[in-house]
Amino acid sequence: MKSLSNVFTTLREKSRGQYLLLFGCLFFSVLLITAYCLMMRSPTVLNVLPVGGDSRKQVMMIFVLAVIGCGAFTLYAAGLFFRHKSREMGVFLALGASRRILARQLRREVGLISVLACAVGMVLGTPLAWLVWSIFRLTLMDTPEMALLFDFRAYAIPAAFSVFVIVALLVMLARFFRRVNILDIISETHRAEPIRAVPRWFGAVGIALVVLGALLGYFVPSFCVLQLHWYPPEGLTAIFYLPALIGLYMLLLHTVVNGWKKGKSRYSHLIATGMMQFQGRQTVRNMLVITVLVAGAYFAAFYSPMLATTAQLGIAERTEDYAFFYPTGVNMPDQTEIERLAEQNDVTIKEYRCQESAMLAVDGELHVETESSVGITYTKEYQPMLESGRFFSESSWNALTGDSLDLAPGEVAGVFNFEGYGGGIFDNDISLITNPVTKQTLSVIPSETILKNDTLFSCRVLDDEDYAAITQGLTGAWRAEQVLFHADNDSYAFAKSLFNEIVDRANEDMAVISAYDPVRRDLYHARGDEYFADPENADKFDIPVIDYAQPDSSAFRQNWMYMPQFRILDQADFATNMAVFLLLFIFVAILCFTAVGVILFTRSMTLAITNAWVYADLRKLGASNAYLRQTARGQISRVFKAPIVVGTLLIFGFYTLILYGNGEGGITPSEWASLGSCLFVVAAVSVLLYALYRVTLRSAYKELGCLKSERINSFDSKKRSILFL
Repeated sequence: MKSLSNVFTTLREKSRGQYLLLFGCLFFSVLLITAYCLMMRSPTVLNVLPVGGDSRKQVMMIFVLAVIGCGAFTLYAAGLFFRHKSREMGVFLALGASRRILARQLRREVGLISVLACAVGMVLGTPLAWLVWSIFRLTLMDTPEMALLFDFRAYAIPAAFSVFVIVALLVMLARFFRRVNILDIISETHRAEPIRAVPRWFGAVGIALVVLGALLGYFVPSFCVLQLHWYPPEGLTAIFYLPALIGLYMLLLHTVVNGWKKGKSRYSHLIATGMMQFQGRQTVRNMLVITVLVAGAYFAAFYSPMLATTAQLGIAERTEDYAFFYPTGVNMPDQTEIERLAEQNDVTIKEYRCQESAMLAVDGELHVETESSVGITYTKEYQPMLESGRFFSESSWNALTGDSLDLAPGEVAGVFNFEGYGGGIFDNDISLITNPVTKQTLSVIPSETILKNDTLFSCRVLDDEDYAAITQGLTGAWRAEQVLFHADNDSYAFAKSLFNEIVDRANEDMAVISAYDPVRRDLYHARGDEYFADPENADKFDIPVIDYAQPDSSAFRQNWMYMPQFRILDQADFATNMAVFLLLFIFVAILCFTAVGVILFTRSMTLAITNAWVYADLRKLGASNAYLRQTARGQISRVFKAPIVVGTLLIFGFYTLILYGNGEGGITPSEWASLGSCLFVVAAVSVLLYALYRVTLRSAYKELGCLKSERINSFDSKKRSILFL
């Protein structure tokens, strides 16, 4: 006579597929989260992502979506496992087996599987992250700073997720054995999760709520900051996205229950629709998870093409091949030295120009923050010397650019980018200019003339007499030389040599980040506050350090205030300078799309296997293999198409909204070009997802035994649908 343990062992061998499914889902979820956390918390990445920057927030947001998706996926897999075991446990209970002994035996199995799957996932997450990153380095780009370093404190997050999963499984197991009615347990495997009739207006209302939620979620935080002068706590404004989540659920409900077919064509899908309704609740939940993951994956996938397109267009639109500036008095290469260096590289210098600019203080409103019980609020205080700005005289501007600008006394013109926008970081709304040395002031009014020049972006221009008067007594530390020139037969070697020469001659006072502002620094010190951009506060405020020994690092290239703008150098080194940014978001996108693929395949195959007996009955009623394939395709196509299409449109529309909100006059031409590059990403990913869809269909056909090709016309299809329903 066999013991209960031997019986469980035999049943486990017979149900190997269900055990492997549970193990695989747990393993994959923990593997994904571990690899993500190791990458997200890697010093290699954190040294590049600015603290509080949008890129770091985006990575965290996608991570939260991935955790939610993986958590829902593992609970779904556990639910399938317990549904499969319900019949076995019900038979044991009917034969008089002790509920306590059965629970202990199954708890041992579930505990062993979950602990082993989570442990293996955490262990293999490290080599997975290293392998994917190494492949990127070998195939795409490789720089010394891309050497991947791990902070093993990142294991705390996947460990916490593993504990959550194990506890959740044990709680589900306890609920599973808490049932009293044995017949209910036995019939669990055939129990459906039907959805009641859903009005057709659910679709339209769902779309409206999605749009409303996206608008509220995006604009409410800005309203709180700009109108209420209140910085809401992190995550509080996320509640305004709830209408979008509710609308998304309604939209998917309508898709599963009613579909989007109208007229007579809807009758050809009655069987597929009926089966979807009987598996509706779980199907909609899975589709909701897939939609969120698709949106998160595309959010990461769009980062690289948008960044690359905008940057390359900006570089191409520069009016100068070479541009750099430096404080007056620093021994930088002059025209003779540059021409000698160019001659050594067979390059010809053309239209060399060098003009003086001045650093002056401008007025504005300082945001004074106050902590309170409801968060951080701020008030605006007018400051006659708020920050510094670079100024040219109109004659210097004309000599540099070839313009014929003629400003009236008291006018100031601002220099915007080549599209005429300030990018949210520059405007010309000033009324007072102050000499930071003599404290002499000059009242000005903004000129209606809009100057466009990417090379001299964020500078300002004054009338010659005003410039001479306001800069009188200004010391060399507050003056700078601006150099511009073109090059014939340009070469990367020349650009790199000149760049290295500039770095070698830079002094310690120039070792500051681009956000450093001496006027704002003095203002903070006068108020008794620390200034975040002071080099000595780099560790405290986690800001990049300008190290002249590493001029090719992304931290140096992206943050040095005096970084030269050399067209050929910037075009060639763009990918290298932004390597960590680009590869991080590509890595995140690949992981999320992998999760989407696994969930889509698993859910589709579950639908096919669960409804296998229905297909068997249809075959007995005379349904052909072609009709069975059509029915299976009707189910699986909804699982694939609805969440993928909705998730793609949702995030593409949200990206468009972000670009529209960031612009000062709508979406700029370069941003339209960026959106176009995102469409190429969508097309490429869609091809891969369609290939997965075809593989899933074939696997489902094989499982249902209807691979053999048979023709069926649309009339027979509709007639059989009505008959079988």
